[in-house]
Amino acid sequence: MGMNVNLTPQLEALVRSKVNSGMYTSASEVVREALRLMDEQDRLRQVKLDGLRSEVRKGLDSGVSEKWDATAVKAKARARHAAKPTVA
Repeated sequence: MGMNVNLTPQLEALVRSKVNSGMYTSASEVVREALRLMDEQDRLRQVKLDGLRSEVRKGLDSGVSEKWDATAVKAKARARHAAKPTVA
């Protein structure tokens, strides 16, 4: 299937420079590679989004949250630190 695509002058220059560099043999090859990369990025983004949604769901399903007491946490950490033997 043939398709015509209009590019901005900047994108057209980029495609031409890729072909002129010898990395690609035609403008079509450049566009195909760009579309493959875009598809790969879209899939990776979806995997990350699915993972984030899963983590949010775990958090929501974990039950009612408890109040966090920073002073108690600090006191516990300080007590643990004070109980460690010092190295001479």
